[in-house]
Amino acid sequence: MPKIKANNITMNYDQQGTGEPLILIPYLAADHACYAFQVAEYAKHFTCISLDLRGTGETDKPEGEYSTELLADDVAAFMQAAGIRKAHIAGLSLGAATGMWLAAKHPEKVQSLSLHSGWPRTDPFIKTIVEGWQVAARALESVPEMVILSIFPWCFTPELYAAKPDYIQSLADFVRSRPAQPLAAFLQQSNAVIAHNAEDQLPRITAPTQITFGRNDLATSTRFADRMHGSIRNSEVLIFEGCAHAPIYEKVEEFNQKTLGFLRRHARAATA
Repeated sequence: MPKIKANNITMNYDQQGTGEPLILIPYLAADHACYAFQVAEYAKHFTCISLDLRGTGETDKPEGEYSTELLADDVAAFMQAAGIRKAHIAGLSLGAATGMWLAAKHPEKVQSLSLHSGWPRTDPFIKTIVEGWQVAARALESVPEMVILSIFPWCFTPELYAAKPDYIQSLADFVRSRPAQPLAAFLQQSNAVIAHNAEDQLPRITAPTQITFGRNDLATSTRFADRMHGSIRNSEVLIFEGCAHAPIYEKVEEFNQKTLGFLRRHARAATA
């Protein structure tokens, strides 16, 4: 796996495909492989660069306070070090929160922005959910097992659990197969989620932006749709029916088709 020194840390990443660069930012506790179901399709049209954020995978896990703004600065520094002048930026959940900061602080670096299951500012409900995950992670002394037992039920609908138990098991096996995030790094990263506040930054975003939610997502629900759409001037909202927090796994084909459609519409080649 290639690595790059950026913002005083060594960042691990995976690169597949050809075309304009598309940087995929992972969600809480995940490494670059979390977009495996998307990269297979996206890489037919874009050079997909999937990152391990600070604190995850094979990227460095320094001590100290993490923030979504710091994670965005890491991505900007990564782009600089990798010689990527401008890229499409996509992220889910924590990845979306990071993408907001990146597009607001470094608009010249962002060709398009895809914010999946994002939120502008952590409210008391999200804070309570994430604090519960922190309690579970400490009690289990295992971030992967906490993800499966505590985060999964927020990501998937009861209907998916009932209809496709083998699929849920395969996702659990996938989580267990990845490099386990240390407890300390999870607590640092989840504290960044709790402290996230990019509300005042959203009007600074100039890139075409796709905002998506799962209809049945309770954590980052459609309660945020109007605030985000109203603050990001060149944005559109898409709702995935029958999905909770992770349409990337619950409606893979539909998610890939509709998000790829947005990305291709806003590729430079499409406007040349």
